[in-house]
Amino acid sequence: MSPVTPPVNPGKNDGRKGRWDNHREQRRAELTAAAIEAIRLHGPDIGMEAIAAHAGVSKPVLYRYFADKSELWLAVGQSAGQIILEAMVPAVAGVREERAVVAAVIDVYLAQIEADLNLYRFVVHQPDIARHRDVVADVMDTVASGLARIFGDRLRARGLDSGAALPWAYGVVGYVQSVGDWWLRQQQPISRDALCDYLTTFLWSGISGMQRAADIPGGLAAFDLKKAEGE
Repeated sequence: MSPVTPPVNPGKNDGRKGRWDNHREQRRAELTAAAIEAIRLHGPDIGMEAIAAHAGVSKPVLYRYFADKSELWLAVGQSAGQIILEAMVPAVAGVREERAVVAAVIDVYLAQIEADLNLYRFVVHQPDIARHRDVVADVMDTVASGLARIFGDRLRARGLDSGAALPWAYGVVGYVQSVGDWWLRQQQPISRDALCDYLTTFLWSGISGMQRAADIPGGLAAFDLKKAEGE
């Protein structure tokens, strides 16, 4: 008589897999945090061996959780973006005036990249990284989406079309990221307070101008048509 094969218990196997997946994610998070500490301590050009040593593991163990430096870079970049976003939320939450919202977003971003220079350079300026996914763009998408909600709410509260909120938000985020990068590469030739004021003044002039245009009957399209006709 053939031996009876014990029935497979898929629920039990799923439980083991779930525990392993949870353990793996927790371990990746711990190693990512250790990598960020190592980058802050040793600079943006740090290698995988030094990161593994700082984390207290061997390099093969580090590669067990991150296939290569590109995968670790992605995890570090996502964590760095979350640090910036977590700083922005309370800074913007209590702001009521629209111009102050723009100023708060700009100031928090500049303060974060200035204070965490090695981490910023690791994420943004890594020439040897194979970028299968652009973590910088991911962060900018998240920040711009949050800012667009604020702009949209303010426009709707005034009874205006909120369609411009998203391009305004991307304009603000892209402009500030670009100028902030220049500022760091030039070793902060002007103070952060002055740069924040310059950027806020420039960007708010554009946004408030668009809002005034939106007040014209027919919206921005009518405003552009009148300009084209020389009125």
